Amino acid sequence: MAKSTAGKGLGLDRSKNKGDNQTSLKADHEYWTLTSWAKGWSDVMLAPFSRLLVRLGIQPNLLSMIGFFAASAAGAMVATDHVFLGGLLFLISGPFDALDGALARTAGLESRFGAFLDSFMDRYSEAAVLFGILCWSTFRGHHTLVLLTFLTLVGSVMVSYTRARAEGLNISCKVGLFTRLERFVVLTITLLSGQLLIGLALLAFLTNFTALQRMFHVYRQSIHQ
Repeated sequence: MAKSTAGKGLGLDRSKNKGDNQTSLKADHEYWTLTSWAKGWSDVMLAPFSRLLVRLGIQPNLLSMIGFFAASAAGAMVATDHVFLGGLLFLISGPFDALDGALARTAGLESRFGAFLDSFMDRYSEAAVLFGILCWSTFRGHHTLVLLTFLTLVGSVMVSYTRARAEGLNISCKVGLFTRLERFVVLTITLLSGQLLIGLALLAFLTNFTALQRMFHVYRQSIHQ
């Protein structure tokens, strides 16, 4: 009798764990993002470039810094009324952002500080371009653009913060409609096309919407724990 009871208890535990795993898996894939799709293919597409950089002795952190300086130069160009050139420089900064992580994995140089520096520089790179737009808009008295740029910056910061805070509470939070890569694509197109009002309106809305998505996701996860 005791053996039968133990077996039933074990079956219940397995059933519960299976249900928890399915819930967790469903939560992680609740929202499709361009970032999650790109990460699935990035190592395959970037592998040849990563191997070449390994042979050349290039360090991943150097690529992170080059990407940051390119984005900072993009922000400076936008601030001085060279919006299209700023868009080109920001576009150039993108591959460096993608290659630093791929290079670290290929060369076996992954480290906690390297991962931290990558995210750290990403935030500053995006902020540098938005600051350039903010300066350009302020100098020309485009008050609506100033407001939209501020809202975009707040939304971008909150998207990153909500994930960091959630993961500090041991809750996976990679969901959301407008993550890093989506913002990069839209901001690049915005600069290259010169459609700052439309692009920033889209960014201001969708970045803050994504932050709220993540907040709701964390709420749903926390009430099931």
